[in-house]
Amino acid sequence: MPINPEEVSENEVISILSRPLPGGRWSPAVGRETLDLLAYLNLSEESSATLSHEALAILGQCISPILPEGSTTGLVVGYVQSGKTMSFTTVAALAHDNGYPIVIVIAGTSKPLLNQSTERLTKDLRLNSREDRRWKPLLNPKLTDIQGITNTLTQWNNPETPDNAKQTVLITVMKQHTHLKNLSKLLATIDIDLKRVPVLIIDDEADQAGLNNAVRRGKESPTYARLLEIRRHLQHHSFLQYTATPQAPLLINIIDVLSPNFVQVLTPGDEYTGGKAFFKGSEPLNRPIPEIEIPSDENILSGAPRSLRLAMALFYLGVAAAYVEHDPPKGNRSMMVHPSQKTVPHAEYKSWVDSVQTMWVDVLKSGSQDPDYQSLLQEFKLAHDDLKKKVTDLPSLEILSNKLYRAVSGTRVIEINSKQPDGTPQIVWKSDYAHILIGGQAMDRGFTVEGLTVTYMPRGSGLGNADTIQQRARFYGYKKSYLGYCRVFVEDNVKNALVEYVDHEEDIRSRLSTFSQSMKPLSEWKRAFILDLSLKPTRPSVLALPIYREKYSNDWFYPKASHVNGEAVTWNQSVIQNFLSSLTFHPHSLDSRLTKAQQHEVSLNVPLSVVLTQLLLSLRIADSTDSQHFTGILLQIERYFKENSDTSCAIYNMSQYRDKRTLGIRGTLPALHQGANPSRGSEKGSIYPGDAEIYMPGQLTVQIHNLRLISYDKKHEYPNVSIIALWIPEIMAKGWLVEDQ
Repeated sequence: MPINPEEVSENEVISILSRPLPGGRWSPAVGRETLDLLAYLNLSEESSATLSHEALAILGQCISPILPEGSTTGLVVGYVQSGKTMSFTTVAALAHDNGYPIVIVIAGTSKPLLNQSTERLTKDLRLNSREDRRWKPLLNPKLTDIQGITNTLTQWNNPETPDNAKQTVLITVMKQHTHLKNLSKLLATIDIDLKRVPVLIIDDEADQAGLNNAVRRGKESPTYARLLEIRRHLQHHSFLQYTATPQAPLLINIIDVLSPNFVQVLTPGDEYTGGKAFFKGSEPLNRPIPEIEIPSDENILSGAPRSLRLAMALFYLGVAAAYVEHDPPKGNRSMMVHPSQKTVPHAEYKSWVDSVQTMWVDVLKSGSQDPDYQSLLQEFKLAHDDLKKKVTDLPSLEILSNKLYRAVSGTRVIEINSKQPDGTPQIVWKSDYAHILIGGQAMDRGFTVEGLTVTYMPRGSGLGNADTIQQRARFYGYKKSYLGYCRVFVEDNVKNALVEYVDHEEDIRSRLSTFSQSMKPLSEWKRAFILDLSLKPTRPSVLALPIYREKYSNDWFYPKASHVNGEAVTWNQSVIQNFLSSLTFHPHSLDSRLTKAQQHEVSLNVPLSVVLTQLLLSLRIADSTDSQHFTGILLQIERYFKENSDTSCAIYNMSQYRDKRTLGIRGTLPALHQGANPSRGSEKGSIYPGDAEIYMPGQLTVQIHNLRLISYDKKHEYPNVSIIALWIPEIMAKGWLVEDQ
């Protein structure tokens, strides 16, 4: 049963947990502030329980407020538009309940994003409507705010101040080095010793701007330097990195101060729709923008492309349907046109949208007797047929046509960018029901569009950074109730990138979720995940360490340095022999012409689950390069296994009469497989095809070799080295990334 705030006294604190959650340092308590917030949010019982449970888990891994000092960094991973702000607002409320006098929210790299986060905090914490003054909000504070902060901190140390009268200073600051420098100066100037003051720092969109993009030059970028400076002023603090794209925080060097020590993966609510809904399944919600309809210096367009007109028709029909369903309609409906970051194309698309809207208003106003009206109605019929595929209760086109004039004429078209005469416009959502927003970077990462249904994004994949492409997906969110009206128009490269990202995102979230239960520091998490080779994980400027990338498809892998560690050699021999002893083998070939070295045994239909658990996951790969590639191959195999758990493998126990192999000059095995017999000519391979041709097509194939290895200078010998060779079929092909930390 949820706790009723009305049944809790003003000073009472309700402890939800008797001991820390797995991986936690301490047990936070839920008090009046958190209860009031949860009641205000008015979520379902299940959603409220999930929100509070995950907030408790996050704060429980932070530094306890009763400790004298300490610092830590945590990573909190959600989906794009999935409720991360609600999560950190709840964590902030818990921080107040548990004795944190200061909460700092680093929110947005632009004024619109800063204002959006500030307004959301103000709304959910009811800062303008409550009477108890539990919070002291400060926006982009300067030195003139010192007295207010000092007075507040003094009350926390005053034993005569009741707990319900203690304020928490809530600082929201733009993620920009000048504003962060002002905050740093303020913290350095406060008279009260901050070393023992528990502080919670929340970095929203933590993968953006704050990381050191000068690391490869051996320098510190300005924003990164300011963040470190702020943290140095606070000897007792926890730094929470909130993001939907965690690639950069995970891949920076683990010795970096901003490398996270723990992770929490957030659970979206039932109404959330993401990449699977828009880009997977039999009838996804994406539509193509043909290359010929994307303007460029070589492709000059004289008017609105056909795909843009279709997108607008879909949007206006959705607005008309809302008027049919409920008049006046609730909430908002929006369309987003998201071209290049350059502002010139914004104006071009704005003129096209304005022109189409004006023309359609004139035609709709003329009435059904006008021939242009019937022609326009045919254009809307194409959009109506598209909507019918997903909206089961869609009103007829005849009914909707009666509302179209109002829907089109009542939609406000706004260009959103900083080049406007009065700066980036602020959208007053309550003023108009329907909006078409046109802009680039201002509507990129972190920007929330209320009631977004149709997205038109005529831009390429840019530099191919996976996190940047995903952050443009403003069309994800809590849309299940009106998902049938949603469409996203993208060109093929972006569509393919977003399709691939779905698998990547689920893979990385799954691995992080599993690891978070291990109670180990995140520095021990293997930096390895599925990622298509066409995508980069993040901007290279923040990465200092080498990254291995590959995709095995109808190809062999074998470790080239299986001999380098004596303990690993002994261990692997034992693992392999135990595995082989559990199988039943028969001769691979009965051809009497084969030499003893060419006579192998095979065991077919071995469950992949057995191969994974009893062989591959137990092997020790000592060489670093071999290990990176082996880890990547395991990612490929495990991903395939999740969707094909009943698949089988072929295991070949290669002949024990194998000859020796000579290592290369660098001490690694240049070639494992024996060649064909005969080795050349028209009869090549007629007796023996060669080791590399011995595999089961379409199945994972494992060859077990036992060899005597001789060093290049003939001075060292490594007898009886067990080596596995893996044939990775095309059906298991998937790009991956492994970073050597």
